Amino acid sequence: MSVPTTTEIIGILGGMGPAATADFYAKLVAATPGAGDQDHLRTVIWSDPTIPDRTEALLAGGPDPTPWLLNGGRVLREAGATVIAIPCNTAHAFVPRIADHVGLPIVHMIGEVARHLSTLSPRIHTVGLLATTGTVRTGLYQEWLDHFGIRLVLPGTTSQDAEVMAAIHAVKAGTHDERTTALLTRAARRLTEQGAQAVIAGCTEIPLGLPDDAVSVPVIDPALVLARALVRRSRPHGGGHEDE
Repeated sequence: MSVPTTTEIIGILGGMGPAATADFYAKLVAATPGAGDQDHLRTVIWSDPTIPDRTEALLAGGPDPTPWLLNGGRVLREAGATVIAIPCNTAHAFVPRIADHVGLPIVHMIGEVARHLSTLSPRIHTVGLLATTGTVRTGLYQEWLDHFGIRLVLPGTTSQDAEVMAAIHAVKAGTHDERTTALLTRAARRLTEQGAQAVIAGCTEIPLGLPDDAVSVPVIDPALVLARALVRRSRPHGGGHEDE
């Protein structure tokens, strides 16, 4: 059993929400090839659930989470992190505000998802998105997917409010059940009816309520894509699984 030669220390800026942060770390561990403890990545986790709601800040004049995100970046840097991962899609709307101030590189989850989609075969021309209303309305995925010529389809207003957001709130509240899965499944199937060849589970709570086999097309988990990108960055000669 060899000790990895990587000097990277992964800083996870989490708490948005806590269950999604725990799920992301589990995915990072699962994505790391190795025979024992010493083969895994050194990781610092800052899970701050007091960070104000990102969608509320973007759409309803809620408190700006930027100071909390900057503080989390400082905590991770002082704890020895060399790179930051943010397992929250909507928080990426605030990355431009913090990127030049945290003193560490941020691996951009949404950018990694767009790149991943561009590598799939057969080629993805149209993809659906299930995400918070904040992520949808700020165009985070649209901007990145446009770079790769991928069309984005979105839920209608009723589906977004009554299915997607209702399910996200249920996961955050710890009350998700079969009804939550049914809501997300219906929303995902509507996207495939619009021509989606894959569906992005674009809120880190969604994979906790949407099984991979809910629809007949691939369900893309941004947290898993981010985890694999971190493994590749930290262990460029050590692999990392590419299968979705």
